[in-house]
Amino acid sequence: MSNINLSGISNAYMPDIPALDNTSEAAGASFGSILSNAVHTVDQLHNAAADQVGNLLQGGGADLNNVMIAVEKADVSFQLMMQVRNKIVSAYQDIEKMQF
Repeated sequence: MSNINLSGISNAYMPDIPALDNTSEAAGASFGSILSNAVHTVDQLHNAAADQVGNLLQGGGADLNNVMIAVEKADVSFQLMMQVRNKIVSAYQDIEKMQF
C-alpha cells in the first residue's frame, strides 16, 4: 500500500494550516496547536459558507457559483477533519491495547 501525501489537499482546502513538511517552523509547532488551528480554520470556512448562503437567500446579489464553491470547500474540509479525527481515535485505541 502506498503512502498518501495530504499536504496538497490540506493546503488547498485549509491554507492557514502549516504544511505537512519538515521545515523548522512546522516542526516547532505542537500537535495540539496544529490541530486547534485546523479546527478553527474549518469553523471559519463553515461560517463563511453560511454567511454566503444567507446572503444569497436574502437576495444580496451573491454569485451562486461562489456560494457553491464556498459550501463545497467547507464540506470537504469538514470531511478531511473527520478523517483526521478518526485516525487519531484509532491510533489512541491502538496505543491503549498495547501492553508494556
